[in-house]
Amino acid sequence: MDWYSTVFEIIDMRSFSNLWYWIALAVAWSTVSHWVVGVPYDLIQKAARLEGEAQQDLEDMVRINCNRILYVAGVSGLWILGFAAALFTSMAILGFWYKVEFAQAVFLLLFPIALAGLMSLNTAAVIRERALVGEELRDRLNRHRVQTQFLGMGAIFITSLWGMYQNLSLGVLR
Repeated sequence: MDWYSTVFEIIDMRSFSNLWYWIALAVAWSTVSHWVVGVPYDLIQKAARLEGEAQQDLEDMVRINCNRILYVAGVSGLWILGFAAALFTSMAILGFWYKVEFAQAVFLLLFPIALAGLMSLNTAAVIRERALVGEELRDRLNRHRVQTQFLGMGAIFITSLWGMYQNLSLGVLR
């Protein structure tokens, strides 16, 4: 048996029956829900607990990240939107029309994360527009994190249902 065959026997290259895909999905959503508008959640908790300098650090970091996010969206937002639309359309057609499982897996992994990115853009705009500071800022960031977690739970649920359907319909477990 050659090396190539051995590797493909050990590592199942089908997406939904591959443990690495599910680990990547969990890590991706864990990361997305930990970084709230580019700010680590523990910094938000620290600011709520200690206030003072910790709150000032949070406000500075949120200001920097909001300005960065809104600048990128203003300068190249339409290009990013166009490329993302082309990518997701291609993945959806390849995956769900032509039944390419890898394209389905990539679509189900990245599309909800892109929605979380749009939510971050909206939150950044709200924070800058309302000039949120202090407790109002922490409340808005916590609300954004909870919304992101609900989006993640829904995405993981839909992905797991689709993955189970794919595994059962393709007869992997037979």
